[in-house]
Amino acid sequence: MNELISKTWRSLALRGTVSLLFGILAAFWPGITLMWLLIMFAAYALIGGVASAIAAVQNRKTNSDWWLMLLIGLVGIGAGITAFLLPNLTAVVLVLIIGATALGSGIVDIVMAIRLRKTIRGEAFLILNGIISVAFGVFVFFFPGAGALALVWLISMYAIISGLLLLALAWRARNWKGGDEQWPHGLPHGSH
Repeated sequence: MNELISKTWRSLALRGTVSLLFGILAAFWPGITLMWLLIMFAAYALIGGVASAIAAVQNRKTNSDWWLMLLIGLVGIGAGITAFLLPNLTAVVLVLIIGATALGSGIVDIVMAIRLRKTIRGEAFLILNGIISVAFGVFVFFFPGAGALALVWLISMYAIISGLLLLALAWRARNWKGGDEQWPHGLPHGSH
């Protein structure tokens, strides 16, 4: 599994960058219309989903855990396509799609982190991202009728935090060599 993550650090970095940019755009333009939020979310979900799916398919023959990354990709692609094909969705349905995407990808991130825990150190970024995603998804399901502007801020904070965590994981994964972790100087090794 650590080989898969180390080989696909670019897709993690792309996912993190897209998430961070989505969060920043939403924060700077909180008064955006529902249509712009829908377009931004669809692009975010599609780009992140495609990046994860491509990385998974490229590594399917060399790693048995490739399907987890494919699952994350398919969740993102499905949510993005749904958002593009049904632009007249109500605010509540859009929020539920965003919550379902966060919940689904968070669960898969946690599963990946648990599997990584057996082979490498420092999986905390991925498990923390999974926990934040699940918490955000659950919150959205309990309060789907909250105001659109408040949800823009909440979505923005979630996307920024998730993006930063994914970029931190990608930065660490870039330095892993095969089965051996190669940590940059000054970073803690973590624990099993």
